[in-house]
Amino acid sequence: MNDPASMAQAARARGYAYLGIADHSRSLSIARGLSIERLLQQRALIRELNEESEDFRLLAGIEVDILPDGSLDYPDEILAQMDIVIASIHTGFKQEQEKIMHRLESALANPHVHLLGHPSGRLLGRRSPYQVDLDRLLLVAARTGKALEINATGDRLDLGAEAARAAAELGVPLVINTDAHEAGHLQDMRYGVAVARRARLEPHQVLNTLDWEELQSRLARSRASGLTTKA
Repeated sequence: MNDPASMAQAARARGYAYLGIADHSRSLSIARGLSIERLLQQRALIRELNEESEDFRLLAGIEVDILPDGSLDYPDEILAQMDIVIASIHTGFKQEQEKIMHRLESALANPHVHLLGHPSGRLLGRRSPYQVDLDRLLLVAARTGKALEINATGDRLDLGAEAARAAAELGVPLVINTDAHEAGHLQDMRYGVAVARRARLEPHQVLNTLDWEELQSRLARSRASGLTTKA
């Protein structure tokens, strides 16, 4: 796994203007999830790297696990300090549909969550999707103003093209994410872009096509929308 400085260098070499750093949260120890202390240390490091750069920005983020009871792996006061928060299910895949939907809906209702990661949980050829009611999920995302991921990893491609098209038609923003654990994985972006093209998405429907200032505005709007919804 590459450090934030190496990832920034690789992303800049690909012509990117910014990159989100979002490691796994603490409950996913098998993936070296970050303790709160390590997360805040990484956030401080990213702030330092941004101060040293005039033409490239890193977002200090986290992929926070949605726990089996629907709570998130970090308290709100920690999530509030992050530039971008991705909520994802990584355990409890065999729960019945209502429990899965409770988890997903609870995450989307959290004011500090910007994005739902790999929404169906599938691994192509290895694991079927968990019991998600996709139509219902898209309506919740539209109501809460949260984005959904097109995960560009070759064995995920989640959301797929049909679901991404349905999301866009409801006004749900998409994010194409490589889920890169090292610099070489950034090249997987092409697979996510292919999904977006099959879904006939326009650039304005994909958050990480926006310039830095507009992205910041949209992320702030998402958080404000979440606060309003929760209230």
